[in-house]
Amino acid sequence: MGKDKLKRFAEIDTFSNVLQLDAGKPFKGAWSRDFFKNDNPVVLELACGKGEYTVNLAQLFPDKNFIGIDYKGNRIWRGAKTAIEDGVPNVAFLRIQIENLLDYFAPGEVDEIWITFPDPQPQLSREKKRLTSPRFLNKYIEILKTGGCVNLKTDNDGLHAYTAEKIDELKLHLHIKTEDLYHSPYANEVLSIKTYYEKKYLKDNKNINYLKFSFA
Repeated sequence: MGKDKLKRFAEIDTFSNVLQLDAGKPFKGAWSRDFFKNDNPVVLELACGKGEYTVNLAQLFPDKNFIGIDYKGNRIWRGAKTAIEDGVPNVAFLRIQIENLLDYFAPGEVDEIWITFPDPQPQLSREKKRLTSPRFLNKYIEILKTGGCVNLKTDNDGLHAYTAEKIDELKLHLHIKTEDLYHSPYANEVLSIKTYYEKKYLKDNKNINYLKFSFA
């Protein structure tokens, strides 16, 4: 591991807005009350990377609590540090494996989920690792409140098509579907937040797909 990564891992241990592994478990069912000290809705960004979407959403919606989740502390460091430096109080980062969500969030605790540019896991043998596979969807339905939505932004046409197929197969409620977000009527202030990687994709003239769906 390089010196920069080691330094960042050491630094996030000192960040008040980062919880690692088991440190997040005591907040299950009480994130708003016990961690954020309010009664505002909880929104998750899964595979948040550098946390750009998490922080930008928190700045746009100060009346909601945002938690970015990723296993790579080197990435989380950037978003957490930005939130501290910019004085954004409604942001937290949780360093865990996403497959363990149910250990950290109670049924109906989460209002909304964002999945922005995840690894598409294109190999058929890795389908279970896709964040919109039935394996993960079954976890989301447990922690989401009734009517809570999942948002997927991706440059990967295959993952977009796969997710749309699962929405249809499982008879989920599709709210929005577009294969070209920025040439659609849906590119509002929230959906136009651009991460570092999204900016790169757009420079390469890649289309951005977006899906919004719920379980009821």
